[in-house]
Amino acid sequence: MTSFLDPFISFVAAHAWLAYLTLFLAALLEAVPVVGSVVPGSTIILALSALIPGGELKLGWVLLAAATGAMLGDGSAYWIGHRQQREILNTWPLTNYPRVVEESESFFHRFGTWAVFFARFVPPIRAFVPVTAGALGMPPARFYAINIPAILVWAPAHVLPGVLAVSALHEYAGLHHHAHVGKHIWILTVAAVAIVLGVGLWFIRRRHVGGAAEAKPRA
Repeated sequence: MTSFLDPFISFVAAHAWLAYLTLFLAALLEAVPVVGSVVPGSTIILALSALIPGGELKLGWVLLAAATGAMLGDGSAYWIGHRQQREILNTWPLTNYPRVVEESESFFHRFGTWAVFFARFVPPIRAFVPVTAGALGMPPARFYAINIPAILVWAPAHVLPGVLAVSALHEYAGLHHHAHVGKHIWILTVAAVAIVLGVGLWFIRRRHVGGAAEAKPRA
């Protein structure tokens, strides 16, 4: 993966418009059922975000591209499920991933509406919960009321760690002035919140898996 990403990142660094398009497509495809479990969207977003401190890309446009792609991907998957209902869960290509589909449905039943929020941070079911929410009859207003805030948290949580890491390297290399210390503290604070959120979601994920295992009847 690294052998592919390194020349790719170097190329898009010289073509900002292509970088923003790549960010958009990475976030969109990561939200598509089945495709999202194959495309390394999070890795691409994190790698491209490292170009922000050097000025190749702008933070605002990176966040916008990632958030827009995620909203379109989640929204499209939800509407497919909403229109076809449970039938979509029993059709190709979802039938090739019965374990993930079952896990996504169990996740949705366990956390209810909040499953849409939590799943945005839990691969690979991130790509399956929106279509599952639609297939199980979740109203559109309720879906978007949770999905949009989730994406607005998810995008900075994926972008800012890369910005922080590269900014810290620049700082140690003496490439930034002391006047920029406040900016780094702000980035560090946001990244710390993202890490805490990630740990909390990991704990919830562990409880979900443990609860599902306990619920299975023993032979």
